[in-house]
Amino acid sequence: MDDSLEDIAAEFEKEFTANIVEDKSIIPETKEEPQKPGPSRVSRKTHCLSVNPKQKGNPILKFITNVPWEYDEIVPDYQMGQTTCALFLSLRYHNLNPDYIHERLKLLKKMYQLRVLLVQVDINDPHHCLKNLTRICILADMTLILAWSPEEAGKILETYKIYETKPADKIMEKSESSPHLKLVQALTSIKPVNKTDAITLISKFKTLKGILQASEYQLSECPGFGSRKAKKLYQTLHENFCR
Repeated sequence: MDDSLEDIAAEFEKEFTANIVEDKSIIPETKEEPQKPGPSRVSRKTHCLSVNPKQKGNPILKFITNVPWEYDEIVPDYQMGQTTCALFLSLRYHNLNPDYIHERLKLLKKMYQLRVLLVQVDINDPHHCLKNLTRICILADMTLILAWSPEEAGKILETYKIYETKPADKIMEKSESSPHLKLVQALTSIKPVNKTDAITLISKFKTLKGILQASEYQLSECPGFGSRKAKKLYQTLHENFCR
């Protein structure tokens, strides 16, 4: 079952493209007709999350509370940035209207650099549907993100908006060379101390100096520590390095 990405795409093109490309549901035509007046292709508003009026009544809107949002005539369901958009799809609705997503992709074409298919998993056995949607996302150059509730879906959208202009290092894992992680590694090298204990010590005593100055009794009062662990830690921190 561990097919490579190329195998999945090839299989999808064989069984899916034959039915879809003929009616031009996903791949846009080489020659496009002149654009008729209608909804703007990309909203130029940057201060808020743009919402397609067709999403009015969607429960996820009441959970977008940390960023402003407003209705706008856009092609996707949500626009989280000038180059980022999302289509929303409920698996229950997808089962009833399997052609819906193809029509939406036909309208979206190649707009936006980052295109998200936000899927709400609201059926008991979603595996077959998700496999099919994964193939669609591979062919349509979309990122598939799953949510198990309207609240989770709303928080995903607002998180995209919040980090729209943030530098990449804000969401990158901290470097292993950071002083904080070095201290955690040093403390966990002591046999009875685990990572949770190390973080507890740093939170309470702030620095290595603070931990070294703590008495055995103060160490034993930390959550997760007992007299035995505190004694072992205290002895290790205060024993002579040279024998």
